[in-house]
Amino acid sequence: MKKCVVSLVGLLCSMASGYEPSVTSRQAAEEKVVAFYNLENCYDTLDDPITADEEFTPGGGKRYTAEILTHKLNNLSRVISELGPPGRLRPPDLLGVAEVENRAVLNLLIRQPLLAGARYRIVHFDSPDPRGIDVALLYQPGSFKVIDSQPISVPLPGGTKEVRFTRDILYVKGVMEGDTLHVLVNHWPSRRGGEVRSAPARMAAALICRRIIDSIVRKQSRAAVVVMGDLNDDPDSRSIVHWLGASGERVRAGSHVLFNPWVDFYKRGIGTLANKDRWGLFDQIIFSRSLLVPQSGVWQWGLAGIHRKPYMMENQGRFKGYPMRTWDGNRYRGGFSDHFPTYITLERGPG
Repeated sequence: MKKCVVSLVGLLCSMASGYEPSVTSRQAAEEKVVAFYNLENCYDTLDDPITADEEFTPGGGKRYTAEILTHKLNNLSRVISELGPPGRLRPPDLLGVAEVENRAVLNLLIRQPLLAGARYRIVHFDSPDPRGIDVALLYQPGSFKVIDSQPISVPLPGGTKEVRFTRDILYVKGVMEGDTLHVLVNHWPSRRGGEVRSAPARMAAALICRRIIDSIVRKQSRAAVVVMGDLNDDPDSRSIVHWLGASGERVRAGSHVLFNPWVDFYKRGIGTLANKDRWGLFDQIIFSRSLLVPQSGVWQWGLAGIHRKPYMMENQGRFKGYPMRTWDGNRYRGGFSDHFPTYITLERGPG
């Protein structure tokens, strides 16, 4: 797989806040923001005897106290309250999240003062991940009405990972002011153990995701489908291009080809997480052709962006410009997340 390697100087010079496909789309009368954020180990402080969460307790290696949890939630709420295009004054309408332990933590998050006004509601199911981390969808009830939701299991092929269970894919069907939207929230298996050895596990997740999409479009060829998540692969990875069927070329986007706006970002050396001066773009929001075709009164894609503010980044040393993570080993760094969040806008003109 081709790697994306850039210097921090080059990144900071080239990084843009978003990609705007057209001028006319910005003239939309209405706009919704759909976002994704990996919350980096957002645990409660209690020891769950079923999962391996002991280090995230007061007596664990990280000395994870209520004070640390409160500080982390406050940091996350600050980011989420501003997540979206410049000038937006409220949190995203839809927000997929990953690395959250349970619904109790999500309830604490949405009650933070900076988010309370959004009146977020939660779609969440406990998944079989051995670390006890899940995905979830937060939505503003004034923007989105849930019709159906369910967790979709992702069986892993033998010999690909040290564990046999991973996060479920969260499927949510809902209505956004008259238009049906199908949302798939993902957190694909990590690269732990090596990228090559773990690749079949992400392929398995991509195949399950693709099957869900195919079942949707068989019933409605113009269905609006959004796939979001920490895919632990880049936009040019085989799992995304071949198995999920996502392309950065608008002309290729058809009923069976998804559009991936993050290909352009990745080619320009822009990412959402970094390691040893190597930037990856694992946090993606990919969608079906129906959101590309302009139609009067119907939601369509406006722009895509990576939300990165100076306060969210390391400001000195060899990691300057990286996301300011929560933990440095077992030391509480006091940051936000080791991932930058991503977003797209959906826009609609007069019907």
